[in-house]
Amino acid sequence: MRVKNSWVITLSLLGVTLACNFFEPEDEGINRKLPELVDAAENPEQAQYGKTKLSDYGFFKGNLKELNPTKNVFLYEVNAPLFTDYALKKRFIYLPDNTEMKYSAQEAFGFPNGAILIKNFYYSSEQTGATDRIIETRLLLKKNDEWSALPYIWNNDQTEAYLDVTGGSRTITLKEHGSFEYVIPNFKQCKNCHDLNGKFSPIGTTARQLLKNGQIMNWFHEDKLSAYPMILTSSLEDYTDTSKSLNLRARSYLDGNCGYCHRPGGSAKNSGLDLRIFSPTEFSLGVLKGPVAAGKGSGGLQYDIVPGSPEESILHYRMNSIDPAVMMPELGRSLIHKEGVALIAEWIRNMQSES
Repeated sequence: MRVKNSWVITLSLLGVTLACNFFEPEDEGINRKLPELVDAAENPEQAQYGKTKLSDYGFFKGNLKELNPTKNVFLYEVNAPLFTDYALKKRFIYLPDNTEMKYSAQEAFGFPNGAILIKNFYYSSEQTGATDRIIETRLLLKKNDEWSALPYIWNNDQTEAYLDVTGGSRTITLKEHGSFEYVIPNFKQCKNCHDLNGKFSPIGTTARQLLKNGQIMNWFHEDKLSAYPMILTSSLEDYTDTSKSLNLRARSYLDGNCGYCHRPGGSAKNSGLDLRIFSPTEFSLGVLKGPVAAGKGSGGLQYDIVPGSPEESILHYRMNSIDPAVMMPELGRSLIHKEGVALIAEWIRNMQSES
């Protein structure tokens, strides 16, 4: 093993998981869309964006739906995942031969050209009452120092996923949440969340998200990571873990679900909010901070967060809506994350007002 640089670094973090009967193959609403999906995947115009089939990349061996990674593809987990209509996710990283990631204390790790982040969205048999089913696989590809996003939609037989840059939707029924329309974003919509200082950037591959089960240390020893900090004081936490403090769980939730846009340089920077774990003040977090623009999105409320009163807080109001003109996040969900809303409501209710 080659000698690597390492250093001592302290991360000052405060301290969230988002977390479904599924459509059956004979569901006519799904079958009506499949011919269009296959035709789109075979359209040569899409080849300019990426390979037309997920299997063409060679990420997985054997039965594709089992997601058994091949060489240079490895699994990773995050501490506070983004809520996507209760979908479960399996995440992988592909690194070309003889390359490695570069560690960063606050931002997403650095990746070499040719790297690909692979995120599979699926529902389990426990959620659906049927069999496990993968809905989509989203790829983030780095080429010529630029990132791009491509959506791949799985067929009913679970034998293949096809590129469809226009995105799509699927009607899904979950045991606990009923039927809803699961929306697959198009490749341009992805930039709305991934924009950082005008450039496309990964979101979940940060130290605070990846400090889980020793995976960062393992990557360092496996020559997949250029350096490894020797002292790590904290990270984001699983916000469903009630053994953790309420503040740590809520702050982790906001970082994982809101902080990628609501931060300096993010696509919602004009809001003046910084919902990352690094938010420097209560005001930047939204406490007794008025909205930049009034309107339907504010619900006629005065402040983003009113300590002790979630019902008077814009943050809680927008999380608790599916109205396209109100809801936050704006993309990526059709359902209200009831557990997440309850967590933030409890957090706000337990805040102490200075007034």
